[in-house]
Amino acid sequence: MSTTLAPTPVPAPVRRAPRRRTRVLALPEARWALVSLVAFLLALPLDLGGAPAWTYGPLYAVAYASGGWEPALEGLRALREKTLDVDLLMIVAALGAAAIGQVLDGGLLIVIFATSGALEALATARTADSVRGLLDLAPTTATRLREGGEETVPTADLAVGDLVLVRPGERIGADGTVAEGAGEVDQATITGESLPVLKRPGDDVFAGTLNGTGALRVRVGRDPADSVIARIVTLVEEASRTKAPTQLFIEKIEQRYSVGVVVATLAVFGIPLAFGADLTDALLRAMTFMIVASPCAVVLATMPPLLSAIANAGRHGVLVKSAVAMERLGEIDTAALDKTGTLTEGTPEVTAVTPAAGAGVDEDALLALAAAAEHPSEHPLARAIVAAARARGLHIAPADDFTAAPGRGVTAVVDGRTVHVGRAEPTEGAAGAAGAETTVRVTRDGTHLGTLALTDRLR
Repeated sequence: MSTTLAPTPVPAPVRRAPRRRTRVLALPEARWALVSLVAFLLALPLDLGGAPAWTYGPLYAVAYASGGWEPALEGLRALREKTLDVDLLMIVAALGAAAIGQVLDGGLLIVIFATSGALEALATARTADSVRGLLDLAPTTATRLREGGEETVPTADLAVGDLVLVRPGERIGADGTVAEGAGEVDQATITGESLPVLKRPGDDVFAGTLNGTGALRVRVGRDPADSVIARIVTLVEEASRTKAPTQLFIEKIEQRYSVGVVVATLAVFGIPLAFGADLTDALLRAMTFMIVASPCAVVLATMPPLLSAIANAGRHGVLVKSAVAMERLGEIDTAALDKTGTLTEGTPEVTAVTPAAGAGVDEDALLALAAAAEHPSEHPLARAIVAAARARGLHIAPADDFTAAPGRGVTAVVDGRTVHVGRAEPTEGAAGAAGAETTVRVTRDGTHLGTLALTDRLR
């Protein structure tokens, strides 16, 4: 299950949550892993090239210490609680490899483990970034109306029943119902709808959505902590804490497997030694077995990829409900996708221009007239009409006395004549328009001139 947010339209204002990406080197795990990796890479050619041990030995020591101190500390803490985890097993395996002269192998194990830990920390931080970005969608203050006037208050102080004034261009501070006024609200961040939705008294509105035109008086219907955007944030936070079935299985057997590896290693070392085997050979055989049998690769192959996928999805506007859902994506063979914001860009474009019979205008004249009237407007349909006129190289005349009525369209005086552009009736569809297209009607001095068809463009 996932909630899909609309992508950032171009050139419309940004709709998705603001990006706050944690820098890689801002994480201590990443810095330690980088030190370990650099030291290992510097030591590797010296070791393979036959250089004296004193040239690469200190570099390996730095790689071991910088990449292994944190897993070693976690392993010792687990040991204090009478549990044996993979962190301590990995450290023992790396030190064992060094003890039998396989310093390179032990260093590589340390570097892999440290890098995986850094990637997991980064994925977790990026998931938190997406949560903080969602929180930024909701405004921090709102204008509350009282008998004595209006006051600016933190949105967290709003209570159910409060009356809030939302001016054009402001974000709505709480979930509620329109009490007075009318306006077109951009709900793309919540519902994925590509076009603003006309809101009248009695209609529901959501916190974090953008009021485009017209002032609204909204009666708060939910506590701000229980708004739709707050619940989405909660879902994302819960997703980062959920565990996929594979990880649960690994964690379930990790303790038993680690104990089994330790017991088996002692047996591989002790039994041949008891029958007279050479000490060095027995130790070499036991350490080799421990390195090969260590479950590090299995453990590292579970949650880090899932966390990375969840964080990456969040940065691209997809909020994954849980790690379980992410893992099950691999089992999907058929997908049904919502059109808006998924198969389409979420920005309309003009697809048909149809002059009315006997109107005395051709396609270019009709489009230029509509663009002139719509030019002062910030509505997505207006921007699409103006863009279509410019793409054809048409002259857009200046407009006077511009007015916009939410849900009804715009009116302006162009070349001394009153031009109105508004949504057409369903029976007035443009020629060639599909059912999913929006049709607008153009009139001049009350005379119908024609229609324009607009549709959401495919990705």
